[in-house]
Amino acid sequence: MAKNSSDDNDEGTPAVSDEEWARFLEQAQAGAGGAPQEPSARARMVTARLRDESAQPPGWRTGPAWQEMQGRGRGKRRLKAAAAVVFIAALALIAVRPELVIDRVTGKAERDHKAREPLAAETARPSAPPAAVDPDRPTLKEPFKGSPALQWADGAAGIEVPEAQAAGGMSKEQVADALEKAKQFLVSANLDPATLRGERPAAALDLLDPKLKDELDRVEGTLTAPSKENDPLHLFTRVKPAELKPVGEVVKVRGRMWVEPGKEAGQANVLADYTFVYPFVKAKPGAEEVERTIVRREITFSVADPRKWQATAGKLWLEKYNVDLANSACDVYDGFLHPTFADDARSGPAPSGTPVDPYDRSRTLDSGGPEGCGSLSRT
Repeated sequence: MAKNSSDDNDEGTPAVSDEEWARFLEQAQAGAGGAPQEPSARARMVTARLRDESAQPPGWRTGPAWQEMQGRGRGKRRLKAAAAVVFIAALALIAVRPELVIDRVTGKAERDHKAREPLAAETARPSAPPAAVDPDRPTLKEPFKGSPALQWADGAAGIEVPEAQAAGGMSKEQVADALEKAKQFLVSANLDPATLRGERPAAALDLLDPKLKDELDRVEGTLTAPSKENDPLHLFTRVKPAELKPVGEVVKVRGRMWVEPGKEAGQANVLADYTFVYPFVKAKPGAEEVERTIVRREITFSVADPRKWQATAGKLWLEKYNVDLANSACDVYDGFLHPTFADDARSGPAPSGTPVDPYDRSRTLDSGGPEGCGSLSRT
């Protein structure tokens, strides 16, 4: 008996095999058994699915779930987007400040970092001037940029008092007091804001021995009637607030102080050699150009034993002093500093001679400087 084609299932495969059908006919003739049951539609679907899956290539089911793959894809896209934003921001920063990349490529960034490392205190006269640094222009935010003073101490911290020892018949305690008074004088004369803006340096003057009346009168006269021969700048740093104002509150300082026996028994000398670097800007709205004036002072203070000399205990004598003013008008003697700015009209004598490095502390001021209006190698 032929089997009708309609007995095929939806997949085109006979629902009952020929062997099963023959066995059914034999059982029917024998009067036993029942017709084989055709699998249900659900059973056929499961069988078909398992058959299809068994035919898939190896490893088909080893990958992540679809949801995981989609989530990871979104995560990668977010990372790429963030990286793109960072890259664009970096390009914008380089466009605005290309020196960030140039400095790193040329090694300037590393040199700048080293140029900011603080120097150890000066304990002896240097054998050579400071090494050259990148000649960057000072700014309002970085007024010591491009200067060796970038590594120098700030203000009074740069005036270090050495350990006291007895000298010239003066006790260790007397010498220690003289050292401390010498520092106080230097701070008042060169760092006190009141002194800098042209006020009377009262604290410094009070440290001088009142018994030296002639000397005190002469110093006072330099403040009230300055001249080329009697210039208060020989001892005090002063500017006109109407013309200049300091950039920031820091003055860079480097130098040393030491003690020697005096000329006579019962006297000791405190010798000080310090360089002060002042950044200024013009006192007018919107002024941005920064210029530095460098002032170096060599001062010898003396202290004497009141039991042997006409001296006041705890007071200083001014034995000798020299000054070197770098970047201040050569022909103006009004008792104030006058640094030169780029937009200033040329007046007075033009600088001449071999350029001098104002940061060079290897030479003494006694060795002499350029005659007239000397030129500078840097400020």
